[in-house]
Amino acid sequence: MVDFHQNGNIATLHNLRTRSLAEMTYELETFAQTRKMSLILPCLYSELETDAMPRILKELSNVTYLHRIIIGLDRATEEQFRHARTFFEGLNQNHIVIWNDSPRMLALGNRLEQMGLLPAEQGKGKNVWSSIGYLIGCQDSAVMAIHDCDILTYTNEMLARLVYPVANPTFPYQVAKGYYARIGANKLNGRVTRLLVSPLLIALKRVIGDRDYLDYLRSFRYPLSGEFAMRTNILPDLRIPSDWGLEIGVLSEAWRNLAPKAVCQVEIADGYDHKHQLLSPEDAATGLNRMSTDICKAIFRKLAADGTIFTTNTFRTLKATYYRSALDLLDAYYSDAQMNGLSIDRHAEEQSIELFANNIMRAGQTFLDNPHETPFIATWNRVHAADPYFIRDMQAAAAADTEDFQ
Repeated sequence: MVDFHQNGNIATLHNLRTRSLAEMTYELETFAQTRKMSLILPCLYSELETDAMPRILKELSNVTYLHRIIIGLDRATEEQFRHARTFFEGLNQNHIVIWNDSPRMLALGNRLEQMGLLPAEQGKGKNVWSSIGYLIGCQDSAVMAIHDCDILTYTNEMLARLVYPVANPTFPYQVAKGYYARIGANKLNGRVTRLLVSPLLIALKRVIGDRDYLDYLRSFRYPLSGEFAMRTNILPDLRIPSDWGLEIGVLSEAWRNLAPKAVCQVEIADGYDHKHQLLSPEDAATGLNRMSTDICKAIFRKLAADGTIFTTNTFRTLKATYYRSALDLLDAYYSDAQMNGLSIDRHAEEQSIELFANNIMRAGQTFLDNPHETPFIATWNRVHAADPYFIRDMQAAAAADTEDFQ
């Protein structure tokens, strides 16, 4: 069953449980004979010490259709890199752990800086970008998937359903975005999507009018999910945001480069739970406080690039409209939770809405004050144009790090 959610921009593929994982795996193995598939895992060393990573590792060890797994390892010492390599030895696929903090990788970062191409921030965006560069250099994969490393409810069926739409050669999709119900510990989760993104998109439509881009974003049931797959031919021209707007940024790039019919969302699980970010109302540089600001800026930048004019008055009106829209949606969420026997803390939810409303203004003011800000990491096409040997040298550095610590 396929429907076109909300505004009908993209296809929504449902998980109806009408076929077994074994059947889907058999098809993926068939596709993999001519369309190799690789998985990128952007990982903090601290995530190796959680309950999620051993489960993910165990599930991935049973996947037979993956050609390669690239683990981008951040915030690791030499000793921790050694441990990480041992930790991932349980994978049955060809895999590599890229130590992003190694002296060799830092030297490559200095090289990028001399060319004016060094990513502005360290973090998940840079990790994903570096791993994509390594994969491009391999020149052997037709499909790439990415998912987070903090998924407590992970199963290998999630991966199979994520990659299937872009791995199937008869399907038109270049990008597949994962979605799922955000329910865990008997609570309604997904605060940033429910309380920020959904009402913000409604408010933007009311304040600035109809935009195809807004309809496109509203088509996604969970635009902030960290799980997506794509065909690798679009990777060299992909602009990756360096801040916490990564997920919105990737969707925006799909909008920029592809027709809507080439993008789909796919239900990959009945439920999903992961590490929950703190709201951090006292610190604008961390947690959901920082994330919400970066997401707003990502949306504002894309709309401006498409010709929307923003002023301080626009953002003031947007804040007020958002606040009313968010409270209206909260009433619906509360009813939904009550009907399904889920708990929801209305006081905490309204506190989040108040913080997000203020961050809309903060993001808007930052956008107006920094018109020359370029938060996107350079595309790999540009890096190659500036230094044709960079990807080769990055792969050599990753291989040397691996060999040094056998």
